[in-house]
Amino acid sequence: MTTTDILARVDRLAIALRELTDQQLALIETVVAQFRRPFLKIERLEQSDVVDARLLRDFGDVLRMYHCFSREALSKDRFEYALEKTLLLGGKTAILAASRTNRGHDITIASVPCSLKTQADKGIREDELYISKFMELGKGHWPSTVRGLGGLRDQFLRHMDAYERIFSLRCLSKDPKHWRYELVEIPKALLQEAEHGKLELRRDTKQETCPGYCHVKDEAGELKFQLYFDAGSERKLQIKHLRKDLCVVHAQWEFATE
Repeated sequence: MTTTDILARVDRLAIALRELTDQQLALIETVVAQFRRPFLKIERLEQSDVVDARLLRDFGDVLRMYHCFSREALSKDRFEYALEKTLLLGGKTAILAASRTNRGHDITIASVPCSLKTQADKGIREDELYISKFMELGKGHWPSTVRGLGGLRDQFLRHMDAYERIFSLRCLSKDPKHWRYELVEIPKALLQEAEHGKLELRRDTKQETCPGYCHVKDEAGELKFQLYFDAGSERKLQIKHLRKDLCVVHAQWEFATE
């Protein structure tokens, strides 16, 4: 866009602003003031095929605008919409899944189906990822043996057939003077290593049904991550203690809203 185009656009906006109420102008002034603040930090992985310079800036602006009016971390549905919107603005192909309750992918980026997650728990750790609800496990019979847990693990592995890439938007700090977000890709191949993980049924519980684990370790015996089969009322699969050094950090944003 040329300088002449920009000035013409500003003139059109100036005319439109005259029709707004005092309260509406105040809201716009809040956003403008936020956009004029510099980022504390904004950077991308140079080799990233998802976050280019345009998306880095556009998505960062969405985060800053959102936090003009909220002190809660960006939720999953807002993340999905914001990612689709900023990808389209940058000229990329992106489309959200048709159903909000879709059990497979959440968004398709350049013909590649992707799963999107968010993390903003109070005890979030810099070096580990945690996904409180990777998928639902259903309300049917709950296994009472280690062998039965294998069936739940197979369900997890089949679930990943529906997408090729997994991204998590993590809110590392909710301080209005220092918001911190990062976009991390969890390699699908890493999670597929659960096929050979060690299953454990936890019988030391007061629940009628016993939760279970699948421990995935490296050759040195260090934990890579755990699958946790939650036997509670929600019957969900969690991913715990997933090492970030085994993942890819595509982008980071740090900014203040106060």
